[in-house]
Amino acid sequence: MDKALNAGGPLEWTNIFQLPDLAGANWERFREGIEIHRLYESGDGPSAALLRYAPGASLQRHIHRGHEHILVLRGSQIDDAGEHSAGTLLVYMAGSSHAITSPGGCVVLIIWERPVAFVPVQKLEEVAIEIP
Repeated sequence: MDKALNAGGPLEWTNIFQLPDLAGANWERFREGIEIHRLYESGDGPSAALLRYAPGASLQRHIHRGHEHILVLRGSQIDDAGEHSAGTLLVYMAGSSHAITSPGGCVVLIIWERPVAFVPVQKLEEVAIEIP
């Protein structure tokens, strides 16, 4: 993969659904129980990555500052819209939000138009108190 990036060619994995553990990915800690392999990023602009959720991992609520595309490659994840299994493509519009959990673990390809804004837990508690 690194050769393709240095040579100016495309980043390419073939048979990605069959790779045993996405061999060749450089996994880093992203959040508790979630690892990330960044494909590209550009500051406040577009970025793409693979996210690997350990069984039971969750991602706190976040607001999309631009479109977010998620392709579930392996396993499943659950968010406000339901459970999404391998082969599902999700597109979230700017201004939408969700929180994610993956009881059995999963791997997703994620493409952000702009970075997301994580909602602090304290803010969620304040909003919950204000609801009549």
